[in-house]
Amino acid sequence: MFARPEYQWVERREPLQWLVTLWSRFRDWLALTQDMHPAGFKVLFFALLFVLIVLLTHIGYVIWRITRPTARAAADQGAARALRLADARAHLEQAEVLAREGRYAEALAHRFIAVVLELERARALAFHPSKTPAEYVGEARLDAAGRESLAELVARLYRHLFGAVPCDERSYREFGAAAQLVVHHVVPG
Repeated sequence: MFARPEYQWVERREPLQWLVTLWSRFRDWLALTQDMHPAGFKVLFFALLFVLIVLLTHIGYVIWRITRPTARAAADQGAARALRLADARAHLEQAEVLAREGRYAEALAHRFIAVVLELERARALAFHPSKTPAEYVGEARLDAAGRESLAELVARLYRHLFGAVPCDERSYREFGAAAQLVVHHVVPG
């Protein structure tokens, strides 16, 4: 009869017992502090309350900053969609506007989209906004020199946009000149 589990008097280990013990010790320390140093306890309480208010304010600010561009982007979605689906000339014009403002890295992105749209018009590839620039290199129907040139354009684009390598006007102009040559390497299909 005493072999049954309820008669086993071995103390079982609870997985989170250490956390319960720690919480109990903290509560005991707070009670002791309140009894022995009431003024210090009030200072501690209000300091912790201040920290909590600062943290909640910061969390609210961060959430506001994260969601604000999304709300603004929804308003500008129509214009962005029109430019995205526009022809290569519209992207070339946008690239030049950005370059005049000194935003060369962003201008490179529009210049690359213009090249992709020109290659699509030449039936060398199919444009889709969800494709990465590297995907176009494998897809494009170009001769060896054209494929190498397109791969170099993608490498430059990645270096400046994602690698944080500064882009100046000379780099932007070189990118544009190389981009114009890619279209001449389309393999007839």
